[in-house]
Amino acid sequence: MASIASGTSSPVPGTAAAPGIAQEIRLFWRRFFVAAFDPYRPELHYMRGPGPACRAKSATPAS
Repeated sequence: MASIASGTSSPVPGTAAAPGIAQEIRLFWRRFFVAAFDPYRPELHYMRGPGPACRAKSATPAS
């Protein structure tokens, strides 16, 4: 019968930097997706001037 022992295994030499690199890659992609797919688009809400309703209200009536 086999038993499973839990414990920490010694890291493989030369892979000590792998968790740091993996974390940096993960952080990069998280920031990339937040910046690339941000739903807030300020240019859609920017007022570019009076619209047609304002022009129609302030237009002088033709006589």
